[in-house]
Amino acid sequence: MPDYRRLYIPGGTFFFTVTLKNRTSDVLTANIEALRQSWRDVRARRPFETPAAVVLPDHTHFMMTLPEDDHDYSTRIRLLKAGFTKRLPETIKGEGRKRERNIWQQRFWEHAIRDDKDYEAHVNYIHHNPVKHGYVDDADKWPFSTWHRFKRDYGKAWRPG
Repeated sequence: MPDYRRLYIPGGTFFFTVTLKNRTSDVLTANIEALRQSWRDVRARRPFETPAAVVLPDHTHFMMTLPEDDHDYSTRIRLLKAGFTKRLPETIKGEGRKRERNIWQQRFWEHAIRDDKDYEAHVNYIHHNPVKHGYVDDADKWPFSTWHRFKRDYGKAWRPG
């Protein structure tokens, strides 16, 4: 088994990609309320901020800022995945590892945000992702994104990309 090395920074901001095992599935968007509830539950148990996020049918990209004295994003992602999976109908879950079943790829991809330029690039990437994948022609049209909140808070002139 590969020896994955992760960078843990207390209070850090990270970009993540978490992917379904079946890349042709629409489980995430079809069950968006289950994902939202899992997100709320994890934030209540292990606080974090979400500067930007997008949910596509088969994967999600998001940024997570941890509390200053905390570096444990791995547990939060494990809890998000498990909480979502637990809320799915048994017919979707299938067989497999107890926490992940056949829903999730076992690993996730992370990137530590280094500076303001890196932060902005990843926020842009997240909000433009539904357009990149051809789901919509404008980020305004994708309902499963923090783009709408971001635009409200930072003004209509700001555009991803």
